[in-house]
Amino acid sequence: MVKTQKMEPNQTDRLLVIACGMIAREVLAVKQQLKLDHLELTCLPAEFHFYPDRIAPAMDKAIEKAKAEGYRHIFVGYADCGTGGMLDRVIEKHGVERMAGPHCFAFYQGMDAYAKVADDDMMSFYMTDFLCRQFEAFFIKPLGLDRHPELIKDYFGNYEKLIYLAQTDDPELDKVAEHAARLLGLAYERRSTGYGDLTAELARAAAGA
Repeated sequence: MVKTQKMEPNQTDRLLVIACGMIAREVLAVKQQLKLDHLELTCLPAEFHFYPDRIAPAMDKAIEKAKAEGYRHIFVGYADCGTGGMLDRVIEKHGVERMAGPHCFAFYQGMDAYAKVADDDMMSFYMTDFLCRQFEAFFIKPLGLDRHPELIKDYFGNYEKLIYLAQTDDPELDKVAEHAARLLGLAYERRSTGYGDLTAELARAAAGA
């Protein structure tokens, strides 16, 4: 488990967010935006995005550790994220809450907005600011596409469109997303989502701490 902020000796009145490493930058941005000085952040590895079966066991240990350190207020910065309900069993066990929704691609868009497009997006490959920054490290190199571009059809042949869910307005990230769409042979769409429901969810969790 990778900590992004140093723990203070007394944590009883602080809110600990245990989040996916893929949304660490966004959680900290919301913290600064809303001036949530009592919010602390620790993250599980972003690579669990590819191994959802690891999320629930790791979260179980992370919550137990946080409670042992004195945290009374804990919020899980994950949606279900492919755990098939396993994460919900962990948070029920510990009496904590998580982000609503099936995955970050949903809560970034807002659950109401996502419900309207979910069916149409079924054949779409989502990217976020994080995935744009880590496109080479998360997709190109691990999948061997830099050495074997012919594998692109094997991995992405069932997709029709790449949808970039943009948390920020960064021309460099736009270029990465556009390049990715061309490389993968997909149509391209950009949606400016900001932080979506993440802002309201963190505000609600912080208010209860």
